[in-house]
Amino acid sequence: MTSPAPHQSVLDNPYVLDLFAGPGGLDVAGHGLDIPSLGIEWDRSACLTRYAAGLDTLHADVSAVRRDAFESLPPEINVLAGGPPCQTYSVAGKGAGRRALDEVKKYIDRLMAGDSDEAVDEELKTLSDPRTAMVLEPLRYALQATRSANRGHRPYDVIVLEQVPAVAPLWQQYAKALRETGLPDGTTYDVSVGVLDTERYGVPQTRSRAVLIARRTGLGEPSLPPATHRAYEAKEWNRQADPTAGPTRQPTLDESDEPRAEAVRATGDLLPWRSMRDALAEPVGTHPGRDRAFLVRSNYGSSGVPGRRGVRTDRQPAATVTGRISRFVVFEHLSERVVREGDRFSMNEAGMLQSFPPDYPWSGTAQAQQVGNAVPPVFGMHLLSAALGLPVPDTDVLRKPWQPATEEQRAKLRGHGCGEADACTARCPRPEDQTPVRSVPEKRVAVPAT
Repeated sequence: MTSPAPHQSVLDNPYVLDLFAGPGGLDVAGHGLDIPSLGIEWDRSACLTRYAAGLDTLHADVSAVRRDAFESLPPEINVLAGGPPCQTYSVAGKGAGRRALDEVKKYIDRLMAGDSDEAVDEELKTLSDPRTAMVLEPLRYALQATRSANRGHRPYDVIVLEQVPAVAPLWQQYAKALRETGLPDGTTYDVSVGVLDTERYGVPQTRSRAVLIARRTGLGEPSLPPATHRAYEAKEWNRQADPTAGPTRQPTLDESDEPRAEAVRATGDLLPWRSMRDALAEPVGTHPGRDRAFLVRSNYGSSGVPGRRGVRTDRQPAATVTGRISRFVVFEHLSERVVREGDRFSMNEAGMLQSFPPDYPWSGTAQAQQVGNAVPPVFGMHLLSAALGLPVPDTDVLRKPWQPATEEQRAKLRGHGCGEADACTARCPRPEDQTPVRSVPEKRVAVPAT
């Protein structure tokens, strides 16, 4: 079968299962596209954020749901999505990341060859870090769907995965297995894999992600989402502007010149990347706006000038937003060379730099960690649109203030997600296990798309 006609959805009624759902990045993306989703998330505080945002949630361990409650998932779900924990795949350190990649590749092949879950689980217990095995869960969900076919489930039509660039070789291994080996019932997939930079999709930060998009064979060859914005080049910026000398700005469209912006989109030309100022300058919802120029100093490098590690102006995209965002120091310009004592981004602002809507209801503890670990919703809209054959999305819908759930809605969501309207229950992960996974900065990695 050839690819579907442009902008013709490959599914009539997409319904997303979001593994490792966090505070809701992919779910918010689905909301922007009018696509329903169900998220599985183990962290209590992230679930509190999800309930406050009105997102359908299971407060549970992804592995436990697969083993013990897969048949309870809605059989209408036809899109599998997620971004497993990534920390053990860092290319930094003494080679542990590379060894993890090689180990997991072998487990991918073994699972596809039919090795039992019990045997694989027993061996996975020997891994030095249990998070290493989490990257196998999307594949195990795809396999489980074929085993539950007699209970109303069937293979997922579309699979969308994202992770730090170092995980790209595992997505390549996934792609080979899904194309060539296929699932036990004979289902195979057409797959595209690549590393994408989120500022090229309108996210006001530099962040690289390894992406896999798969469609069940017969639904058309998938493509990675086309870039809509220009790439940010740190070296080029540093040749043009001194980060401490005050704001300079890339050539850009006047934000008030909407007809011209529409013309740029219509002709396929790339829009300028969005800066921190583009995201934060104007007041919206409860956000008062940052009308003064400012500098941001992060606590890690960002390919800047030696001696000025991690310093960017408001005219640049933010450095990668991680759980360290609460440590970023923001200095406002009072004159060309005088700045006011630094402050910090609010959680609302941090979320907006991740492309969450203003007034997203961050809740619970470790909110900076929730923000940093999330999928940028604007990027998620592009991923889901490309996976489903939809047109390039209008992401401006996510620039409007988010309407939180009512108390009644939260109680209903929590009753479904935890078992009771106002508390966790025995089925929820244990409180002592609720320490969030730390997020780390990512290095850009060049990986050819397939």
